[in-house]
Amino acid sequence: MEFLGVGPMELLLILIVALIFLGPKDMVKAGKTLGKFLRSIVTSPVWQAVQQTSRDLRYLPNRLMREAGLEEEAEELKKIGQQVDELSKSRASIAGDIENARREINRDLSAWTTPPTIDSPPPPALEPAEAPPAAGQAGAASAPEPPEPPAAPEQPGTSSSTEDTPSQ
Repeated sequence: MEFLGVGPMELLLILIVALIFLGPKDMVKAGKTLGKFLRSIVTSPVWQAVQQTSRDLRYLPNRLMREAGLEEEAEELKKIGQQVDELSKSRASIAGDIENARREINRDLSAWTTPPTIDSPPPPALEPAEAPPAAGQAGAASAPEPPEPPAAPEQPGTSSSTEDTPSQ
């Protein structure tokens, strides 16, 4: 709530400043004087004319629309806008239905319009001789491997390590 552009917080600040400058005794006299002044302004014919003009200006657009008969057209435009909104919402579902019908028709027609395919013979199977041997099985074409000869035992004094040789 504002009065002459002054809100409740500003009014409280003004009262505190007035209390500091005027003191508690003069504050009562200043309040009475201010009240009489505001009453004379509010009850004056000039203030009443200003208030009436303000109300007239506030309701002028509505009054002009009513006099020109535009109120009915405004309601009609609102109804048309609502209908457009409803149609745009239902348009998506209709488009989905049409797309589903198109797919179904194309699927049904493809059986009639697609030429039959000729089955080609299956690729030839690998012959058994060409097949690689499975792991763990020895093939007929592979020869057995000879065993490795056992390692010769080392003789004492002929060690190949450098630990036994004296360092200089």
